[in-house]
Amino acid sequence: MDLQIISTDKAPAAIGPYSQAVKCGNVIYTSGAIPIDPNSGNVVAGGAAQQAEQAIKNLAEVLKGAGAGLGNVVKTTVFIKDMNDFTAINDVYKSFFTDNYPARSCVEVARLPKDVLVEIECIAVL
Repeated sequence: MDLQIISTDKAPAAIGPYSQAVKCGNVIYTSGAIPIDPNSGNVVAGGAAQQAEQAIKNLAEVLKGAGAGLGNVVKTTVFIKDMNDFTAINDVYKSFFTDNYPARSCVEVARLPKDVLVEIECIAVL
């Protein structure tokens, strides 16, 4: 099995013992991207929409580090703190994923790292 660890300084560094992404053959598995500004290291200000935007931008940078982009995504999992934020997050999501939408799961969770409102992971294929 040919595994390649993906790491980029254009997205926040892992905050634990895990990789930003792992590429196995032509498939890329990302860890969850949260809305941390990679320059400041802080959670972005604002609500669920602003946090969703930063999380997707971080996800896109990790994918770019693996030679892919959002157009290569086949599946996402979206973890949200409050299902009442679903519409705001979905509006941001569909501004990034505009055609041939990937499969998606969306789950409300009790708590996310750094108490963020949204975390997104994906599987992409080159």
